[in-house]
Amino acid sequence: MHLRYRKVPEDSVHHPVFARFYARMSVAADAKGGIAAHRAELLTGLSGRVVEIGAGNGLNFAHYPAAVSEVVALEPERSLRQLAVGAAMRAGVSVDVRPGTAEALPVEDAGFDAAVASLVLCTVRDVPKALAEIRRVLRPGGELRFFEHGLAPQRRLATVQRALDRTVWPKLMGGCHTARDTLAAIRDAGFEFGAYRALRVPESGPLLPTSPCVLGVAYRPRADLV
Repeated sequence: MHLRYRKVPEDSVHHPVFARFYARMSVAADAKGGIAAHRAELLTGLSGRVVEIGAGNGLNFAHYPAAVSEVVALEPERSLRQLAVGAAMRAGVSVDVRPGTAEALPVEDAGFDAAVASLVLCTVRDVPKALAEIRRVLRPGGELRFFEHGLAPQRRLATVQRALDRTVWPKLMGGCHTARDTLAAIRDAGFEFGAYRALRVPESGPLLPTSPCVLGVAYRPRADLV
């Protein structure tokens, strides 16, 4: 097996102020905004070896089913990674938290049965490169489970999202972009779609720039050569 990854500096991404804000906000969103249920849906039925991209503070870890033999959880931001280590110790499955960016995954070719991208593709610097890396590390036929916010179908909200992305939002929100078309990016990266659905987060209340979401599964083509 040929290994093509490169080592990434442990603190290649460092947003300490945003990390503290995100840690508090994400826990509240899980409890009150319905995010925990979406995490559970995202991970239902997984088995084997899984790589999680941008694990944040580790809120997915509690939802991995027992059939998962190992989770390699990559998080480039130091403060969030430290929180993820604590969450890994409480998880019901084996979780190995490591530094690593989506554009240069420090893991082997075709080494995983599934990859998880949960509220992370909005923040990566190079989405096509990140998805190419995810495709590389999945075995042929392996699953990409995704739960991401992105471009709104409503024209007015999409216009607001694009304006925010050009101005203050990425600076304030740790590199987040609200108007990325996740489904188009996954398709352009050569994945084959399984089931997916659009949803709104939260389900009620004001429509936020991050409310339009998609949740589903795509596959690395079985015809890919390793």
